[in-house]
Amino acid sequence: MNPAVYDKLKTLADAAKYDVSCASSGTTRPNDNKGGVGAAEGWGICHSFTEDGRCVSLLKIMLTNHCIYDCGYCLNRRSNDIPRATFTVSELVELTLEFYRRNYIEGLFLSSGIVRNADYTMERMVRVAKDLRKVHRYNGYIHLKSIPGASRELVAEAGLYADRLSCNIEMPSEQSLKLIAPDKDYQSVFRPMHYIQQGVLENKEDRRKFRHVPRFAPAGQSTQMIIGGSPDDDNKILHLAHSLYQRPAMKRVYYSGYIHINTYDTRLPALPAPPLVRENRLYQADWLMRFYQFKVDEIVNETHPNLELEIDPKLSWALRNPQFFPVDVNRADYEALLRVPGLGVKSAQLILTSRRFGRLSSDNLKKMGVVMKRAKYFITCNELPTLTVQETKPEFIRRLLTGRKKEDRQLKIQF
Repeated sequence: MNPAVYDKLKTLADAAKYDVSCASSGTTRPNDNKGGVGAAEGWGICHSFTEDGRCVSLLKIMLTNHCIYDCGYCLNRRSNDIPRATFTVSELVELTLEFYRRNYIEGLFLSSGIVRNADYTMERMVRVAKDLRKVHRYNGYIHLKSIPGASRELVAEAGLYADRLSCNIEMPSEQSLKLIAPDKDYQSVFRPMHYIQQGVLENKEDRRKFRHVPRFAPAGQSTQMIIGGSPDDDNKILHLAHSLYQRPAMKRVYYSGYIHINTYDTRLPALPAPPLVRENRLYQADWLMRFYQFKVDEIVNETHPNLELEIDPKLSWALRNPQFFPVDVNRADYEALLRVPGLGVKSAQLILTSRRFGRLSSDNLKKMGVVMKRAKYFITCNELPTLTVQETKPEFIRRLLTGRKKEDRQLKIQF
């Protein structure tokens, strides 16, 4: 590898590490061209994990870390004295192809600092994707970051070559965004998001009429919010995520724990470590909204504005609503089964299928993958002897499940 390109790679790969909205999904792009390179089949990419636990499997790189903005949370802000680098379009195209041929990567995630203006930067990013697709016939996965403030025409062109487009909201409220990133506003972020949504909807309509219309961003769009960098509570964060999921093209909202890298900036909290537990609870709550049929107001509301860090959101809801339990696994419908802590989507489906052939026991449930350590307090079946949440106090079950054994023994005397 050219030493100059290698130096750029080290600088720009490191500069891109704080963006977590890069997981690929939802697209199939077979390689039907003779002599073409790459394919995105099924999930399109194999995942690996970094030291901090984040799941990455793409060449995650920035076109440049030069930036005209001075966002308080960003390592690449213009006021930081850090090494700067910029790839040419041809350098980045060749780097992607060489990494793919060596089986280092299975796709490209490309973001960038903003140089000159949004359209200038976006145009160079689109050229990278266009050259890969048109010149080199690369059919692997491509994820492009849409630059806030980019024109409709450039976003529309990007959608023709990228599998997924994303535009980061960054802060859960516009007030926090204006304070910490004064060069940005929600309008500049939501406008490209709207362009992507319109492109997806128009493309679906065109494909109904014309068979060979190219797909527009087939894996949809995603966005990211920084958690812990502003005073916004989880109620605000999850309500915003819920509203975003109502948009037809929105596939994922990512939550990134704030890392205190610009220690001199007093606008931001001096956190000793990223709030990774809170980040994890938000992802769990996100799954409850997307796959478990929970409404956002059931998870967080004005009375409970923040998720509990000690227990997961589903268990927290169950302990706050003991009147819903116990659930009879041999009679309950699918929606009720999804509410049981320790019972997932697959195990709920298995229960519905299996009980047609006979009554289920605790052994049957264990074989289906039900986490009986938690579920046994919230269900009934043939032979479960355990006291349910209706027959004891929710606080007692909370202590049992969080491992407070001394206090448990004291509580048991009262029952």
